[in-house]
Amino acid sequence: MLIKLEKVTKDYINEQVVTPALGGVSFEIKQGEFAAVIGSSGSGKSTLMHIIGFLDKPTQGQYFFDGEDTSQFDDEKLAGIRNQKVGFIFQTYNLLARTSVLDNILLPTIYTPHLDKKEVEKRAQELLDKVGLSHRINHRPNQLSGGEQQRVAIARALINKPRLILADEPTGNLDSKSGQEVMEVLQDLNEENHTILMVTHEKYVAECARRIIELKDGQVISDQRVEIRHLAKDGLEK
Repeated sequence: MLIKLEKVTKDYINEQVVTPALGGVSFEIKQGEFAAVIGSSGSGKSTLMHIIGFLDKPTQGQYFFDGEDTSQFDDEKLAGIRNQKVGFIFQTYNLLARTSVLDNILLPTIYTPHLDKKEVEKRAQELLDKVGLSHRINHRPNQLSGGEQQRVAIARALINKPRLILADEPTGNLDSKSGQEVMEVLQDLNEENHTILMVTHEKYVAECARRIIELKDGQVISDQRVEIRHLAKDGLEK
């Protein structure tokens, strides 16, 4: 089991006022799954993503990653897992504007010791080819469309061969055609046994996954496996 959450809660405290964000969330994600977490604004899905991605810690409950109890991890181990075992894809791409596509993809490797520079550059080129952007390797982000920038972000997320890909509203800033291209890449990666957990507020995007976990008021209200939407045939439309 790659991810296991047991009665995870998260409370935010501001001036002695407690605001609950998660209220006892429990579920498991197996290696090779493609799951979408869906819910309206304020449902707790972003908080859940931050906890699973080691950007925040639960108030109570247990989070097991790759069989280990994450409450036992110190800050150094948490940072290592974020860099080595989790690949992040953000709604706003988070690319460095003055840096080439190649160097953006290589950024996570800066913190990985003992890597062969030629080997990681070769892997970056292979990943660019996988997302259909090998011809853009020396361009800068401002020379790319939004969809192309997001595909660069996907390649960057894969450079360290992570166990888990976290995608936070990956089509949120894209038109339907670019969004479809990005979701097709994610579906292809899942076919190659990559584990993907995606947060979205759009049901038609969530239907590109194989499982939909719905949150409301910080709790799971449904968790079901679904027939995957085949984008080549159906497209990505509201």
